[in-house]
Amino acid sequence: MIRFIDVSYSYPGGKPVLRNINFSVSEGERIGLIGANGAGKSTLMKAALGLIEAEGIILIGGTAVKKDSLSRIRQLAGFVLQDPENQMFMPRVIDDMVFGPVNYGMTREAAEKEADQILEKLGIPFLRNRYNHKISGGEKRMASIATVLMMDPKVIFMDEPSSSLDPKNRRMLINTLNGLENTLVIASHDLDMILQTCSRVILIDGGEIAADGKAFDILRDRALLESHRLELPLSLQTI
Repeated sequence: MIRFIDVSYSYPGGKPVLRNINFSVSEGERIGLIGANGAGKSTLMKAALGLIEAEGIILIGGTAVKKDSLSRIRQLAGFVLQDPENQMFMPRVIDDMVFGPVNYGMTREAAEKEADQILEKLGIPFLRNRYNHKISGGEKRMASIATVLMMDPKVIFMDEPSSSLDPKNRRMLINTLNGLENTLVIASHDLDMILQTCSRVILIDGGEIAADGKAFDILRDRALLESHRLELPLSLQTI
């Protein structure tokens, strides 16, 4: 479903952020991207969505990520941004949710029906008609996830999806992610959330892949994590 082949990227005038990244993700697989701040996690996802132009080859669902294929890529892949303020741009939550589907030909009535089902699944039906500028940061986070789910992408990239969530909404998010059949790539410092939602972890440091393997094996390896400026998930610190 996703393939990175010799992918590298440097910001203009800066040092390399990604260095010869190579890995593949199977359909339905859940990948946790972990690494300290500045490791290259967000840059990697932006490259996959064509938001920045990297060297090398990136394939999503067999389609190469290029300028002339971006409309197809964005039908295949959704992106939950780290800051929901950059994702929610319509007056109300329901307006954001139906915007994409309606522009792709769905009727407003059908789109609202689908939106109601997603809001119910996420446990946030009360946000339906709320104005985006009047809801909390955690509520915006959940609403932004709902907006991406509306497009039913085959692949969902998520950048720090559990940030700003209270314990109840964090648990709701984890349950929702575990109920999805989409291919997921989740970048997060919340290693307990990664442990509960992902079967595989890719550890990035200095723009390179430092480890790639089963989530439990990597996340219980104290020496490995600490050598890359990370700590054991709280749930494993007594093991």
